[in-house]
Amino acid sequence: MNQQSPQPDVNNNAIKPIVVGLLGYGTVGRGTHTILLRNAKEIARRAGRHIEIKSAAVRNTKRDTAGPINLTTDHQEIISDPEIDIICELMGGTEQAYSLIKQAILSGKHVVTANKALIAIHGNELFSLAHERGVMIAFEPAVAGGIPVIKAIREGLTGNTIEWLAGIINGTGNFIMTEMRDKGADFSSVLEQAQALGYAEADPTFDVEGIDAAHKLSILASLAFGIPLQFEKVYTEGISRISQEDVLYAEELGYRIKHLGIAKRSNNGIEMRVHPTLIPHRRLIANVDGVMNAVLVKGDAVGPTLYYGAGAGAEATGSAVVADLVDVVRTLTADPEHRVPHLAFQPDALSDLPICNIEDIATSYYIRLLASDEVGVLADITRILCDNGISLESIIQKEAHQTSVTQSVPVVMLTHEVKEAQLNKAIKQLATLTTIDSNIYRIRVETLATN
Repeated sequence: MNQQSPQPDVNNNAIKPIVVGLLGYGTVGRGTHTILLRNAKEIARRAGRHIEIKSAAVRNTKRDTAGPINLTTDHQEIISDPEIDIICELMGGTEQAYSLIKQAILSGKHVVTANKALIAIHGNELFSLAHERGVMIAFEPAVAGGIPVIKAIREGLTGNTIEWLAGIINGTGNFIMTEMRDKGADFSSVLEQAQALGYAEADPTFDVEGIDAAHKLSILASLAFGIPLQFEKVYTEGISRISQEDVLYAEELGYRIKHLGIAKRSNNGIEMRVHPTLIPHRRLIANVDGVMNAVLVKGDAVGPTLYYGAGAGAEATGSAVVADLVDVVRTLTADPEHRVPHLAFQPDALSDLPICNIEDIATSYYIRLLASDEVGVLADITRILCDNGISLESIIQKEAHQTSVTQSVPVVMLTHEVKEAQLNKAIKQLATLTTIDSNIYRIRVETLATN
């Protein structure tokens, strides 16, 4: 008869629960608290201990809570409470959050955070300090909300050399691109709709100009390739210049435009870039719509794996917060040297691989320009492209536009793969032609081939 090891009795009141303090009690904080209350028994069965929130730092202590917790406007009260084992930072922002988390680490407390900007900007320093102090910083909810993509890359794909990843990691941008395609609306009107629905902030810059996605991509790239966090080296381009014409022409060519974060291992180093991207419409990730997120990861052994789900929301993100809390509880008795490393690779084994300059990166391109409807104009365009080593996959001349003086035609081209520097040089030369409107639009194309 097999003898099983005794299991912890989570119903035994003698087992001290793990006590959590929240910094911030907004949408995610309330979602986290709701999940911990609703699923308390199931969570305790998984963690081996009950997890209880004792206090939350808030701006207004008169607000209602989902259960009996203390509310305070003093963040230091949470940090200094000797009964609190784990600090859960859900307040957002960077500088105050950085100061408070640093204090928590120095006080010997573990940290769970949903703050992607904090990790992207201060993560290297905070992880090093946490390692020295023998505490953990868990940050699953910082990227893609409730999708466990950090755990998948850091643990599930440990046996792989990650070749590349590509993700829709900002729900606001994806909502805008979806509505532009489905409703035939322009960028500005869809942005107003996103703001009215609460998907976009009053100042939408972080979302629509790609900064939020760049924070998240820098984290994913570090986990995938074992490099330090380098947010400042992510090439970042937003979606505000995407027109309804581009959306329609992309569809006609068999593509969809998505705002992607792409990290790729190349012969010259690591590519990290956020920009609008044409993707073949048959790809699964091209069919991720609305505010949903998805991350496609290509490993050498497992091949392509796709992680899809809600990238934001009270309980979706709260789900990831609770998962991190359980992970911390499970490892409280583990030797700090044998815990899963913060950035997947051992701290002394991080690589100094260079980050590629965008001009050195090669990809295919969609180009749209407005040309005079005259004999020889197309020949001039193709000559300049040819002189710069750029070959075309296809070229389409659309219906002419009549202006008060001349007649012009939109010309849409798809190139074969070419270095960005070559394309930039060609676009500058095209813009000097008197027969070409100087506003030349280009969007990168990625096939995301998995073979």
